[in-house]
Amino acid sequence: MLHSTLAIWLDAARPKTLPLAVTSILSGSAVAASQGSLSWSISIMALITALCLQILSNLANDYGDAIKGTDNTTRLGPMRAIQSGKVSLTTMRRALVFNTGLTLLSGSALIAIACQQPTDIISFLLLGLMSIVAAITYTVGNKPYGYRGLGDLSVLMFFGWLGVAGTFYLQVGHIDSLVILPATACGLLAVGVLNINNLRDIDNDRASGKHTLVVRLGPHRGRQYHVILLAGAIICYALFAALTLQAWLGWLFLASVPLLVRHGREVYQAASATALRPMMGNMVRCALVTNGLFMTGMLLV
Repeated sequence: MLHSTLAIWLDAARPKTLPLAVTSILSGSAVAASQGSLSWSISIMALITALCLQILSNLANDYGDAIKGTDNTTRLGPMRAIQSGKVSLTTMRRALVFNTGLTLLSGSALIAIACQQPTDIISFLLLGLMSIVAAITYTVGNKPYGYRGLGDLSVLMFFGWLGVAGTFYLQVGHIDSLVILPATACGLLAVGVLNINNLRDIDNDRASGKHTLVVRLGPHRGRQYHVILLAGAIICYALFAALTLQAWLGWLFLASVPLLVRHGREVYQAASATALRPMMGNMVRCALVTNGLFMTGMLLV
């Protein structure tokens, strides 16, 4: 029974999406390490906090989409916990409260370790509370922003700018404007994962009143948008390397370009939403490989 319960909640946490939270923190730490300011304690607590936030968002999405009827028999994605009947709405609400508590606890510990100045403490407390609210209200509430086409911007902010640049700031103690480039690259790749999800579910989302950016763009322009996301990530990494690095190792991320090109071509040429189902895992791998190569280069230069 215990094993079965753990398996249900592990599946509800959507472990395949969690590497995106991990890479945003590790990318920021890698850039900090390249400047001789790596703190393992800050990196670990930032990583735990990011994972708690990601799981909170995933559970809230399960709850919100179930309440609004978006998770139904016509949806092409994997069946979620409430939709399958394995978890009740009441139990999921309790899980959301519990996970919110864990996130507040880990976030407070991160701030205690990393912040000394009152302005930093207040700023990151506000950012942390904003992140929790954003994780929940993506699909929960009367006007969830994920149903209004703002999910892409949210992912870019939290998996890119806040995750990477925020981690860098906590370790180095100041912000370098050029860090926005790798932060944007990491965020764009995370948006690519969301975009595949939304392209796959475009018909069901439209019918359910979930007006994602892809629903607004349409399937063809949504595929074009996906290619732009991939190209934008490489351009941002290339600009950062050109402006800050001298050693060739800082360009290791270019080894992922063939993988990104192949993936982009497959998405662009996909004949139907059903054909996009296996490409979610491919996009996650593209993001992990590209970010991983970038981080490796940062640690070796």
